[in-house]
Amino acid sequence: MKTIRLVTCFLVMQFVLVIAQDKGTLGRIPNLDLKLLNGKKVTVYKLLESGPLLIDFWATWCKPCKIVMQHLNQYHNEYKEKGFKVVMINQDTPRSLGKVKSYINSKNYDFLVSIDPNQQIAKKLNGQIMPNLILINQDGTIQWRHQGYMPGEEIEIKEQIEILLAENSNN
Repeated sequence: MKTIRLVTCFLVMQFVLVIAQDKGTLGRIPNLDLKLLNGKKVTVYKLLESGPLLIDFWATWCKPCKIVMQHLNQYHNEYKEKGFKVVMINQDTPRSLGKVKSYINSKNYDFLVSIDPNQQIAKKLNGQIMPNLILINQDGTIQWRHQGYMPGEEIEIKEQIEILLAENSNN
């Protein structure tokens, strides 16, 4: 009977250890090809070489997307010295591409903008609901996801970025 308890205790501890190791991750991001608004192409993992990445799916007709973009541009600039980047993946149709370029240029945003007019990337990352934020650690693990935007949520977004950057500086 003592042996059974000991084995059971050992198995429970192993199970807890496995769960603890996986805490805070939501899987790995695939190494997707991104077409940037400026015509260049880059992969997700190439962007991750210098540090963590926040991907956000958006469209020109999405009012909450436009509001959160201001904050994401601020975070992109605030944490770029730590290798952090924001990539905005646009979901507008191919006919609206001119509207996307003029909107981004009028706002003088510094983050990267990718286009996904046929929603292929959005489908792979389950990003059809917008805004849809995915915070990715430098090793490709998804650390946090958030759909939608309500005023005040920019505080949580910033906290999640800071938690990830603090974890990276401790490693």
